[in-house]
Amino acid sequence: MWCLELLLPLLFLSDVSGQWNVWVPRDISAMTNSCVVIPCTFMYPSGIRPYRGTHGIWYFGQPYPQLFPPVVFKSRTDVVHESYKGRSKLLGDLNQRNCTLLINNVGSEHSGRYYFRADLGGANMYTYPDFAELKVLDQPNIDVPEEIVSDESLELTCYAPDNCPDMTPEIQWMYTDYLPDPEFSSDYVEESNTAVLSSTLTFIPRPMHNGQLLGCRVYYSNTTLVYERLISLDIKYAPRSVWVNVSSEVMEGSSVTLHCEVDSNPPSRISWMFGDQEVVWDTASNISLSLDDVTPAQEGLYTCVGDNSYGAMNTSLYLAVKYPPREPQVNESVTVVEGASLALHCSTQGSPAPTLTWLKDGELVGTITADELSVLEISEITPQGDGLYRCLAENEHGRASSSLNVTVEYAPVLLDESKCTVVREGVQCVCMATGNPEPAIEFYLPDLNVTINETDGRFNFYTHTDGHTSTGMIKLREKGERVENGPAVNVHCSISNVYGRESVLLELQQEKKYMMAVIVGTIGGVAVIAFIIAAVRYVGHNNKKENGNPRQDVVLENPALYYSAVKKDKQNLRKKVVRHASEYDGGRPSQIVWAQSRRLLRQSCWAQSLTPF
Repeated sequence: MWCLELLLPLLFLSDVSGQWNVWVPRDISAMTNSCVVIPCTFMYPSGIRPYRGTHGIWYFGQPYPQLFPPVVFKSRTDVVHESYKGRSKLLGDLNQRNCTLLINNVGSEHSGRYYFRADLGGANMYTYPDFAELKVLDQPNIDVPEEIVSDESLELTCYAPDNCPDMTPEIQWMYTDYLPDPEFSSDYVEESNTAVLSSTLTFIPRPMHNGQLLGCRVYYSNTTLVYERLISLDIKYAPRSVWVNVSSEVMEGSSVTLHCEVDSNPPSRISWMFGDQEVVWDTASNISLSLDDVTPAQEGLYTCVGDNSYGAMNTSLYLAVKYPPREPQVNESVTVVEGASLALHCSTQGSPAPTLTWLKDGELVGTITADELSVLEISEITPQGDGLYRCLAENEHGRASSSLNVTVEYAPVLLDESKCTVVREGVQCVCMATGNPEPAIEFYLPDLNVTINETDGRFNFYTHTDGHTSTGMIKLREKGERVENGPAVNVHCSISNVYGRESVLLELQQEKKYMMAVIVGTIGGVAVIAFIIAAVRYVGHNNKKENGNPRQDVVLENPALYYSAVKKDKQNLRKKVVRHASEYDGGRPSQIVWAQSRRLLRQSCWAQSLTPF
């Protein structure tokens, strides 16, 4: 419906739209809680005859009725926006084309644009695009020049709107007692049916007046309304003084702050100069140059310069530096391959010249150098060159140091602990190797054409890594052969990393204690041998009954469980040998029998043990 209502007047007025005119002041002002009159005169095409009189509407904010702007005044009804109830009144006669509006008790929420809409009846309605913008002030305006220069005459003007018919403003200046010979004058300006009262203050400002307060007060006689405006004088002048702190000497490594204050307005561009070099600058009233970890290179003449568009000034100071050695600069931590050459550099500064010492893992390496540079050269580095290197700088004022790590990578090396050992139930093979990166370990059984590693679940394979050392172990038992005769075993150990691979046939070693039974039998005589053989066979027979049948050719076995089983076998064997030895000697074993029994017991128990790894 409202679309059609809007469209019809547009079509009707397309030929006469130039005759719809309104005059309102573009800008008008009022003080808070006072009133304001907005003068308004409108025109419409001469061919239009108002139907049932001329009506009008004042809108706030925008001219488009379809967007429902707040209604300030409406001649047909009393329905207006809440904020204008009891405040708005039409002073003009719409039939005389006078649309002047009065708004009482204005507040800051009433600041904005006001549009008038003429309603001549029927489709003859038109909202004028021209508007009056109202500014509601809570304090008077003071006209201040963009630039106030010291010792040059200055005029300040205070303005108060006079657009409320029932209230006449008056103006007073405040805080003028300190001004030299101030002069006052008043003026009244009326333009475009809006009026403004003004008062002008004239005086000559000085640098001492910078930052001082001046005030303008507006009040209305016979009311309690009073409005004030305060300003701070911004008086421009060249730098009058440059102050710096003085410090003759500081220790290297400590901190010092050079402070500079400049009295000028506007704030000067303050810069600290070190020789001809500008170190730091800022546009401010003061500036600080902070020097942390002061070095000898920072010793010299420092000058603070203050400069604005009105003049310049500077002051200098000399800074002397004493210092212990600075933190040495060394290589980054490195990783090298065995056999490579390496040069480690260490440089520092100190006064007097520091001594430079290279330490590796806390021990002296190379020579002590009384200079600011030391180079430690390492030719054909070995794995023993791996470690933490520290460069220590010292002089009478102190010491400082820096460290780096040297990591040496090398091909795997087989350790002497690698071997196969005959144990009670078979053969235990241990392979130990060192290398960087840590070597991988595999066992190869050529007789079975089998490779044993972590991925093979058929064998009792154990591996452990400690630092750059790797250890691997397997346990093999063979069916149908006597251990003391040396079981047929052929085991290769393969060790490898990115720098090489090596495969070695592990040497088979029999435990010496295990073979002592045969030697003792020869020395002890036929009778003792017979007793020992009988005892061993008896014990072996019982062990078979207790332990069950021997396992197959190669048996998976947990090393931890195997230790537990061996311990139990030792206890059982000790009981059996003592019992049968007593029966052999009629219940009273001789010293020879006891000695032979104990020796046999130790040999048998030792043969069952595992080599620790």
